[in-house]
Amino acid sequence: MRHVHPLRPIPSAPPPSPRLHRPAPPASPPPPRSPRRPARPVVPEPTLTSDTRAHARPTGPAAAPALPAQKPPGVPPGLLRFNAASPAEAEELLLACCRSRRWAARVASHRPYPTTDALLAAAEEAGYDLTGADLDEALAGESAAPPHPDAPPAARTALSAAHAAYESGFGHAFVISLDGVRPGERLNTVLAGIRSRLGNEPDEERAVAADELRRLARSRLALTLARGPAVPRPER
Repeated sequence: MRHVHPLRPIPSAPPPSPRLHRPAPPASPPPPRSPRRPARPVVPEPTLTSDTRAHARPTGPAAAPALPAQKPPGVPPGLLRFNAASPAEAEELLLACCRSRRWAARVASHRPYPTTDALLAAAEEAGYDLTGADLDEALAGESAAPPHPDAPPAARTALSAAHAAYESGFGHAFVISLDGVRPGERLNTVLAGIRSRLGNEPDEERAVAADELRRLARSRLALTLARGPAVPRPER
């Protein structure tokens, strides 16, 4: 006889545990709104009358103050008169500085000159372009400068003899620029110059005379412009 074990009861599944529901976090309050500014009242622009226009301020950007007009550099009066002179008057003034007509016409034709230095430079450049005939004409117009009135008689006699010897040897007057030489030293400077140049060969002396003539014309022209247009021929 089999022994029948009693049936064990099948354990039932445990009831499902209840799901925990977390409470939702409270919603953050909205940021406070800034109070609206009251609208600016529109003020009508005043009508400009003849009285208010003078005191009205410009609504645009402030204009920069106007700069004073700059004047061009002044031109010496002598140069102004030379530039404004007629061609014949300008050439006459230049012929008092150098007796070459072609030189005078060339310098006068390049007017107006902006500065005195520009005029003097043009006169010197034109002097380098003198032909043989131009140089002969210029030297023929030169004359021996007399000694100073206060020079002693012996010095005056020596200077006259030296000039005569030079003209006899070279056929024209002795020319020398005394620019920068003191008045009391001019007589001795001229005598020393004549004695040293008497030994030159004709071609050599012609070149020296042409160089001295350019310097002499430049100093005469500068002195004439400084004094004015109507000026007697300056002493050498």
